[in-house]
Amino acid sequence: MAIRFPAIALAKHIIRRSNLVANQVAKDIPKGFLAVYVGESQKKRFIVPISLLNQPSFQELLRKSEEEFGFNHPMGGITIPCREDVFVEITSRLS
Repeated sequence: MAIRFPAIALAKHIIRRSNLVANQVAKDIPKGFLAVYVGESQKKRFIVPISLLNQPSFQELLRKSEEEFGFNHPMGGITIPCREDVFVEITSRLS
């Protein structure tokens, strides 16, 4: 019997969906990282370690992202609907 962890399942889903679109543009992203686009009107690209996917604060950002944008991202990464300064503050505490 396998034990399922919601965070791991969410991470796998996010990586699988973003990899489908991002294979051509992901050549500049190191292994173990993923691209996210952050901002309210103008999006800025950040490269973050996939270890952040296990953090509850980051998972909440991803849930909001899924609600607002879904997982179909033409820019080849995940779009997170928050201000850049908030994103930087959250991720700097998690790293």
